[in-house]
Amino acid sequence: MEDRPKKRIFIGLLVFTCLILFALIFLLWYVPLVGLTNIHPFLPYAFTSVLAVLVFLMVSGGLLLVFTILRGKDILFTHKLRGVVAKILFPFMILMGRLVGVSKERVQQSFIELNNHLVRSNQHRTRPNRLLVLLPHCIQNFDCQIKITGNVKNCKGCGKCEIKDLIELTDQYQVKIAVATGGTLARRIIVENRPEAIVAVACELDLTSGIQDSYPIPVIGILNERPNGPCINTKVDIEKVKEAILDFVERRSSPS
Repeated sequence: MEDRPKKRIFIGLLVFTCLILFALIFLLWYVPLVGLTNIHPFLPYAFTSVLAVLVFLMVSGGLLLVFTILRGKDILFTHKLRGVVAKILFPFMILMGRLVGVSKERVQQSFIELNNHLVRSNQHRTRPNRLLVLLPHCIQNFDCQIKITGNVKNCKGCGKCEIKDLIELTDQYQVKIAVATGGTLARRIIVENRPEAIVAVACELDLTSGIQDSYPIPVIGILNERPNGPCINTKVDIEKVKEAILDFVERRSSPS
């Protein structure tokens, strides 16, 4: 499947990062050890203990991440692990990607796919009225004169873009829908709606920053399609949005 290579990129970069951090930790341990002994005989033991804890956290966190991906189910602390990936590991992965020639866009795609996997493995369920489908403004037809950022239901349903289909989908499952022109408005929409979960559609940059900013709210990110280039008349796979909605909403609540 397409998502597996994306996740492998992140896991490969994670292993590479851990090896580099191990090397740095070893240097930190080996180089100052003699000097610390001269200061106080207890200091080397304290310093070694701190480094040992760091190594343990790195190994256990990495293994937990890999096992969660392999099993496809929540093991332990998956929601916390998602926070570590979003807030700490992802910036490292961008740097590591540059070092080994992996583009920032591919690392972002890998991060989004990995985040989605962790969210789904946690099997988070929410009430339909507490689920928000958040869309980028560029999905609306560029020539459309109707303003939908304040209220997406202003859409006249002409069918020239996918807003009409997305409104019908969210009405079908009775979930909220909103359109944002950028990160600032997206954050305001989230604060005003206070969702328990989010299905977000956007480009790599906006999705990765949105997932990071929204934590601990679980977000399933869906990359938009850009047949006309970025930021104009973009599209999204409606089936992927539907699947993401059903990942959050109890299936017994879905219409027959």
